[in-house]
Amino acid sequence: MSIPEDLKYTKDHEWVRLNGKTGLIGITKFAVDQLGDIVHADLPSPGRSVKQHDPIASIESVKAVSDVFCPVSGKVVRVNLNLAPSPETVNLDPYGDGWMVEVELSNSSEIASLMSAADYQQFTAGHK
Repeated sequence: MSIPEDLKYTKDHEWVRLNGKTGLIGITKFAVDQLGDIVHADLPSPGRSVKQHDPIASIESVKAVSDVFCPVSGKVVRVNLNLAPSPETVNLDPYGDGWMVEVELSNSSEIASLMSAADYQQFTAGHK
């Protein structure tokens, strides 16, 4: 499984791609493989404040409904509106077009608590 090097990861299988003071957030390929086909994504409204590790969204798959936890604290500035008509985009491109929300970070020091790609790969190797 290819794990992008430019992202930071959580133990709950979310990722964040930093871009200055904002971060795009989604779920990992590992999470997608565990969930199966995504059939619905319930995303927050822009403007919502979130804290690190709090639920920020939920996704429904053929197997279960799962919370998506925010890897960083901040304010939701954008959501991926393409997921409403096409939630399967998360399955097809979890690290690209399948992103879920963009958050303006309120505490950039939280990034230090997230895993690198190498750390995440080692973490998931023990959970297959």
